[in-house]
Amino acid sequence: MSPSTYLPADIAATLVNPAAYADDRLHDTYRWLRANNPLGIARPEGFDPFWVVTKHAHIQAVSRQNELFHNADRPTTLTTKTVEQRTRKITGTPNLVRSLVQMDAPDHPKYRALTQSWFMPVNLGKFEARVRTKARGAVERMMAHGGACDFVADVALGYPLHVIMEILGVPEADEPRMLKLTQELFGAQDPDTARFRDTIGPEMFSAMIEAVVKDFGDYFAKITADRRAEPRDDLATVIANGKINGDYLPERDMTSYYMIVATAGHDTTSSSTAGAIWALAENPEQFAKVKANPELIPGLVDEAIRWMTPVKHFMRSATADTDLGSRRIAKGDWLMLCYASGNRDEEVFEEPFAFRCDRKPNRHVAFGYGAHLCLGQYLAKMEMRILFEELLPRLRSLALDGEVKMTQAFFVNGPKKLPIRFELN
Repeated sequence: MSPSTYLPADIAATLVNPAAYADDRLHDTYRWLRANNPLGIARPEGFDPFWVVTKHAHIQAVSRQNELFHNADRPTTLTTKTVEQRTRKITGTPNLVRSLVQMDAPDHPKYRALTQSWFMPVNLGKFEARVRTKARGAVERMMAHGGACDFVADVALGYPLHVIMEILGVPEADEPRMLKLTQELFGAQDPDTARFRDTIGPEMFSAMIEAVVKDFGDYFAKITADRRAEPRDDLATVIANGKINGDYLPERDMTSYYMIVATAGHDTTSSSTAGAIWALAENPEQFAKVKANPELIPGLVDEAIRWMTPVKHFMRSATADTDLGSRRIAKGDWLMLCYASGNRDEEVFEEPFAFRCDRKPNRHVAFGYGAHLCLGQYLAKMEMRILFEELLPRLRSLALDGEVKMTQAFFVNGPKKLPIRFELN
């Protein structure tokens, strides 16, 4: 391995620093990597070494070769050595949960097929009227704030949560619990959302995540019992009664399935929705353009998803020696797919740091790529499109009204505070 393969220590440290994901340091780091070492090895303290994949083409190449680059053999998200060791002791695997994200073939396609039809556009069409009703309710609540609000707290968090919980079959009264658990899971590195506010070590961090997973499991065990006794027309019934090779899903797999729908099904959409409003508040010409031409709203949605890229990375591991770019990847090597970097790749996106609601083409990788392409991508786009169809015609102007704050997390992050002011038509 030549010395040039290894990344500078400060770059590696930035990639594992949750606070760096809440400010400009992350994109400055990605830009440097794309220009100087687009496929290098990071060796940050406390972590096993990993390849940092920053180019759009390399991310796609890894993502479409599922037999060569596995999800489940090593941790699927960036994990310290200590946390991985503890997880392996508890589960016998490198991952605490076993959702679609942590699966490879042959299990992955079988498990994905259980719910895939629910998330296809032809099925989602039957929810459109209900989603529009929820969008109108969210807009009315925003209007009731009288010209200023925190868009994250007042709109972006609640609206996608309402939608996915109705589709899943979780009662509205339990939505606050689901939101809290999601924030504790994805925001475990952020002092505002972590279950324990004090600085904690790896052992305490592991215990905290395990407790959150147990809470999800306890909650959905009751849902499972109910749906097996009295099936309904909801996604929980599909998961509770789903069978693989003739048997119900094992408890861990079932809890994980519920979790990925209940968490990823709203948290990432919240971030992209807030990202769109943030960008429009900062770019009056884009706001005017999309208001004048509502046909640009689907483009606004895709650009907001590219711009925010809520899922910052997933990890893969090589099952054999192989070449990627000009590098030799060894069997067992761990790779970080940096989606937010791929989505600002200068070779793919014209003016990648500009927000353009009419960007075409927009081949972003925010939903991943290949067999693990996000199951809920069509639902997310539909929710965002409908909200903006209801909201934008009501607004005459939109501006920031204070400092925007991002969550501190290196797996999933987005705005946690977005103060805006607005005038109505």
